[in-house]
Amino acid sequence: MKLIALSDTHLKTGEIPPQLQTLLEECDLIVHAGDFSTVEAYQAFNAFGKLKAVFGNDDVSELKKLLPERMKFEVEGVKIGVVHEGGLSVTDTTAQGYLAKEMEVDILIFGHLHRPLIEKRDVVLVCPGSPTKPRMSSPSVVELIIEKGSINGRVITLEGDTCQYIKFQDSLEKRTQEKTE
Repeated sequence: MKLIALSDTHLKTGEIPPQLQTLLEECDLIVHAGDFSTVEAYQAFNAFGKLKAVFGNDDVSELKKLLPERMKFEVEGVKIGVVHEGGLSVTDTTAQGYLAKEMEVDILIFGHLHRPLIEKRDVVLVCPGSPTKPRMSSPSVVELIIEKGSINGRVITLEGDTCQYIKFQDSLEKRTQEKTE
C-alpha cells in the first residue's frame, strides 16, 4: 500500500499543482494532516476518493465542523494516527513521540511545521512538510510504503517555490564553490 502524506497545502482554490496531482493519482491512500485552508481545496483532494484527513488551525470553520481534530486508522496491520499540531519542533520530537504512544499508533503523521521529517524509533514520526508553503525546506510530501507490517518512508521534494532561507543558503554555497574553483 502506497500512502502520500501531506499537510499545510494552504490552497485558496481547488487547483492542485500538477506534480502533486500526479503523485496523488498514483497512490493508494492520501493522508492530509490539516491546513487545506478552504472548502474548495478540501474538495479537490477528496475528489480522488481516497482521502483521510484532519482539520488544521488555518482551516475555515466549515472544515473544522466536517473533519476530526485527530484520526486513527489501520493499514495492513499498522496503526496510523493523524493530527495537525503534534508538537512545535522538528528538532525535538519528544511531544510527538508521547502523542503517538497516547494514541497507541505505530505511525504518527502530523503537520503545522511546514518542514519534512521522518524519524524512526519505537514509533515512526512523519511530518510531510508543505508542498506549497515550505519553511526552511523545499516543497515536499512523504511517501509511505506499508507491506506486511513493514514501513518504509521517504521525503519527496517537489517543484515550486522554495523557502527564501533555502534560496539564500543555496546562493551562499554557490558563491563558496565559485571562490574555490
